Amino acid sequence: MTTEMNTLGLRARAAAKALAQASTDQKNAALRAMAQHIRAEATTILTANAKDLAAAASKDLKSSFVDRLTLNPSRIEAMATGLEDIAGLKDPVGRVMEKWARPNGMEISRIAVPVGVIGIIYESRPNVTADAGGLCLKSGNAAILRGGSDGIETSKAIITCLQAGLDDAGLSPDAIQMVATSDRAAVGEMLQGLNGTIDLIVPRGGKNLVARVQAEARVPVFSHLEGLCHVYVDKDADLDMAKAIVLNAKMRRTGVCGSAETILIDQAIANTALEPIIRTLIDAGCEIRGDAATQSADKAVKPAAEEDWSTEYLDAIVSMRVVNGVEEAMTHIAKYGSQHTDSIITANAATAEKFLREVDSAIVLHNASTQFADGGEFGFGAEIGIATGKLHARGPVGVEQLTTFKYQIRGTGQIRP
Repeated sequence: MTTEMNTLGLRARAAAKALAQASTDQKNAALRAMAQHIRAEATTILTANAKDLAAAASKDLKSSFVDRLTLNPSRIEAMATGLEDIAGLKDPVGRVMEKWARPNGMEISRIAVPVGVIGIIYESRPNVTADAGGLCLKSGNAAILRGGSDGIETSKAIITCLQAGLDDAGLSPDAIQMVATSDRAAVGEMLQGLNGTIDLIVPRGGKNLVARVQAEARVPVFSHLEGLCHVYVDKDADLDMAKAIVLNAKMRRTGVCGSAETILIDQAIANTALEPIIRTLIDAGCEIRGDAATQSADKAVKPAAEEDWSTEYLDAIVSMRVVNGVEEAMTHIAKYGSQHTDSIITANAATAEKFLREVDSAIVLHNASTQFADGGEFGFGAEIGIATGKLHARGPVGVEQLTTFKYQIRGTGQIRP
């Protein structure tokens, strides 16, 4: 195992060195070729996915997990389109981030450069294989992908398409490699850095995965904690807007990290807004676990336990609480949230600005669904994940966030006195 993994790292390091010098046209040609191969091999990918789904059927997996694992023709087309969208983005490598001159005549520039080799560890989400590979390529980084064992056949089929696209464009297929074993020891070796060949680890998955990465990693990590997302309905909210946003935030796709897990209702409008919002969710098939005030509004509401306020359900379940205005809502979010994505619904501009300014999350929204926590919706083309840490990258991790920088200094013979 160790020899095999170290060889993977060495090949990625060599590919990264060449890729850092690749032209924008060459990278874009590879991305478009990858998209063509994915479309051409759609049947092969679906056949591989059927094998993974058949194996998953024998396990007691949540419906949201199976949904993330499942591919269909439209999702395959979305992967191909996503790669083409990445090709259409500006090349982040080589951009001048800032430039200035010193009194001694030296010119200093801060230039964006690739990170190098990025290890992406994720659970069984086939689309991440294409998104992560494409984003790393565009940003000039080599990628070592380790997907979940439940989707290993699907990932292999997708990786074959990505490597074929690289080859078509004259780039090394080693620029995007996959850890082909489901042995968990491979994750441990990646976290140790593969003898210094991995520069950055990006985890994308559940709480247990991220906790392991943070505990064991010996290389820098982009934190991606669970999405304990909140929607706060303020006393000045439009009720029809509130119902529509809450419904979308929770039920559009319950298995994504931007799905709302807790709804907070201002007690000033509890008599008029609580029951309609509860009914909207229940009629859509959502289970509600609420505090005493919420339970009193509808007998279908189940009592919430303390752990419900810190649970990422990733299912058609939501917790609901009545709070005393925006201050108590923000206190609840600070205590139970994961600094991922939180939204306020209000027509009061001052209250909205207070919430946007003071809630310490990577993404904070006003009068919009938390399901917009997505790199594509930000115009990034795609994302590797939502970073919830505070260093280097925060929010959707797209091509710009996958670069670092260096300083270039141009002189005319200056020496330091």
